[in-house]
Amino acid sequence: MTDTTTPTTGSGTAPDTKGNSILVNATKGDQFSSFDVGAFEVPVHKDEIWRFTPLKRLRGIHDGTRVAATGNLLVSVAERDGLAVETVGTDDRRIGQAGAPRDRVAAQAFCSVEHATVLTVAKETVLDEPVYLTVDGPGEGELAYGHFQIRLEPFANATFVVDQRGGGTIAENVEFVVGDSAHLEVVLIQDWDDDALHLANHHLQVGRDATLTYTAVTFGGELVRIAPFANFTAPGGTVKINGLYYADDGQHIEHRLLVDHSVPHCTSRILYKGALQGDAKSTLPDAHTVWIGDVIIRAAAEGTDTYEMNRNLVLTDGARADSVPNLEIETGEIAGAGHASAVGRFDEEHLFYLMSRGIPESDARRLVVRGFFGEVIDRIGVPEVRERITEAVELELQSSGM
Repeated sequence: MTDTTTPTTGSGTAPDTKGNSILVNATKGDQFSSFDVGAFEVPVHKDEIWRFTPLKRLRGIHDGTRVAATGNLLVSVAERDGLAVETVGTDDRRIGQAGAPRDRVAAQAFCSVEHATVLTVAKETVLDEPVYLTVDGPGEGELAYGHFQIRLEPFANATFVVDQRGGGTIAENVEFVVGDSAHLEVVLIQDWDDDALHLANHHLQVGRDATLTYTAVTFGGELVRIAPFANFTAPGGTVKINGLYYADDGQHIEHRLLVDHSVPHCTSRILYKGALQGDAKSTLPDAHTVWIGDVIIRAAAEGTDTYEMNRNLVLTDGARADSVPNLEIETGEIAGAGHASAVGRFDEEHLFYLMSRGIPESDARRLVVRGFFGEVIDRIGVPEVRERITEAVELELQSSGM
C-alpha cells in the first residue's frame, strides 16, 4: 500500500499505510507518526525530537544515505508452555497495534525489516519464571533492522528480560501489548559493544486494569537513543517506566519518552537515574546523556495520577547531562501530576558523613553512587538481573578509578 502522508508543521490529520487517520502535531501527544519512511522529512537539529542527537554520528541511517542492511536482527528465545513464538510479516494485523513509528529512523526500520517476531502469553497464563530474550547486533560495520512484539492476553502474568548485545548499526521497533487485567514486567538491557549505534521506538499499550512495569538499562554502545511511547486503551491501567544509564567518554545515551493519558483513571510512574564520567586525556567526544520526559493528560483523562523524576550524577569534568521534564494538562479533574529533575555532582554532606566515620573518600564516593542507583535497581523483580546490574555499576566505578 502506498502511503500518501506528507509531513507538516501544524495540526491536522493524514492517513498512514494501514488506513489510520493520524493527527499531526496538535500537542506533544499527537506527534506525527507513520509506517512510511517517505512521510518523514530528513532530521535536522532544529527539529525538537532531534535537537540533542548528534546527527553526524548516525552513519547515514537518518537521511537515506545508508539503508541497505545485512538482514534482520537475530532474536532468540526458548519456547515454553503458555508462550507462543511466531515469525510473521509486517502485514500481520497485530504488528503496529501499539503504535506507528514516530521518527524517520523507526519508519525506515519498519519499511526495511524482513519479518517480525511475536511472543504471545496465552490468556490467564502465569509464567512463574522469567522469559529470557536475546537480540544480537549484526557486527561491527554492519547494519540490521528489527521488530518484535511481546503481547499478553487478558489476565496473563509474565516477566521478560531482553538482553541486547553485540555490535553494528541497529534500528528497530519494539511493541508491548498488555491485555485487560494482565501484568507484564520487562527489563531491557542495552549491553552493546563499544562500536554499536542503536536507535529504537518502544511502543507500550496498556489495557483495562492492566499493569506494565518497564525498565531500560543502558551501559554499552557508542550512541543509544531509545524512545518509549506509552498509551492506555481503557480505564484502570498502570504503567511504571524506569531507567538506569551510565555514560563514559565517547558515549551518547538518550532516553526520550512520552506517556499519553487519553482515558480516565490511569496511573503512570516514571523514574530514571543516570551517571556520567569522562577522561581529560581522552580524544573521544565527552560523555553526554539526554532524558526527555513528556506526559500529556488529555481532557477526557479525568482521575489521572502521574509523576515523573529524573536524576543525573556527574562524576567528572567534561561530561554533560540534559534533563527536560514536560507536563501538558488539559483537565483539572486529576488525582495528581508532578515532575522533578536534577543534574548535579556528589552530595558533599553524604560524603562528609561517610568520611567522618572513617571511610576513605574513594570508598565513600563508590557507596554514594551505589546508593544513588539502588532505588532503580530495587524495582526490578528478578534477583539475578539486579545482581548483574549491580556488578555492571561496580565495573564502571572501577574503570573510573573510584
